[in-house]
Amino acid sequence: MLNRVVVTGLGALTPLGLNVQDFWKNILNGKSGAANITSFNTEKFKTQFACELKNFNAEEYIDKKELRKIDLFSAYALIATEEAIQDCALNLDEVNLDECGVIWGSGVGGLKTMIQEIGSFVKGGENPRFSPFFIPKMISDIAAGLISIKYSFKGPNFATVSACASSTHSIIDAYNYIALGNASLIVCGGSEASINEAGVGGFNALRALSTRNDNPQMASRPFDKDRDGFVLGEGAGALILEDYNHAVQRGAKIYCEVTGTGVSADAYHLTAPHPEGLGAYNVMKKTLKQAKKEYNEIDYINVHGTSTQLGDVTEINAIKKLFGESVYNINISSTKSMTGHLLGAAGAIESIATILAIQNNCIPPTINLDNLDPKLDPKINYTANQFQKRIVTNALCNTFGFGGHNASILFSALK
Repeated sequence: MLNRVVVTGLGALTPLGLNVQDFWKNILNGKSGAANITSFNTEKFKTQFACELKNFNAEEYIDKKELRKIDLFSAYALIATEEAIQDCALNLDEVNLDECGVIWGSGVGGLKTMIQEIGSFVKGGENPRFSPFFIPKMISDIAAGLISIKYSFKGPNFATVSACASSTHSIIDAYNYIALGNASLIVCGGSEASINEAGVGGFNALRALSTRNDNPQMASRPFDKDRDGFVLGEGAGALILEDYNHAVQRGAKIYCEVTGTGVSADAYHLTAPHPEGLGAYNVMKKTLKQAKKEYNEIDYINVHGTSTQLGDVTEINAIKKLFGESVYNINISSTKSMTGHLLGAAGAIESIATILAIQNNCIPPTINLDNLDPKLDPKINYTANQFQKRIVTNALCNTFGFGGHNASILFSALK
């Protein structure tokens, strides 16, 4: 019999707030995190805006000397994790550290470090050299290692890398380790720091990003007929997953329970979703089957909803196919309309939004949805432009990644 797994801590570092409280307040208010890019000169780029962190200074959280040794995506990970650890009121002296682990996702890892080090090498003249911190700063697994070192967590420790599904896979892996009795508590989530020349230039080359430079705050518009691509975001989301009995014994507050998880592959294309949404359909079906939930028991779906022409339509069609008539009683929303797309960190941030929807019985909106794509069913409730109050008992969170990686999690109010 599997152990029950619950969520006991949350941490968020986002374009809409540098902590969970501010993040939740701003997504309920329908605020956009998009603005002109400040971290580099965008004059030569087709896209000149993104969802950067606002009023953020890493030195307020981490010693300046230590910051030189780590990439920004690792700094984001450490900061979000510290909030989650504080939130779950974990006393490190009173838990078995051998049963505490870290599973962390990042789709890209230290991209900024890669740019800087190769640039320095090329400019090195007769004596080019790399920093001894180059590899440890760049590799995607290092954030998990740094978190483990900081808190002396000696249980499972590794990284998940599955493009934009990375942090959702990290949560699913954490769930599996705890459910099978191989850990009592795991920090999971993801971080990404890809708003730089390579990140923007690379996605521009794919024609994946919106180029609405005249009005960035209106650029991320899932399901709207005038959408023209996603908006790049940055930040981190951290969750503390815990064995239910372990959480109860230490008197932890419990946000909700993880009742179902699913993974699947499109097996179709490098970047495009399966045209019939088969991977999305299968992953949601698997998740509900594991959770032993009926289709009419689902109240809310936080969709992948990136604001791309193909992705939005195929996901909604997959939801319609799976849920049938029950779909008309479900709230659907894409919080990417506000946060932008945090790539490998997207699933963690959206899981936090989904969990808070359960906690507060309130559905965050899909902003900028002014004219529904005529390919989409107008009878579905897309939670357009304003939050909606309703009882939320079971909420699904979908995340899909380049390469056809699909991941879905069902969060449920604790019974």
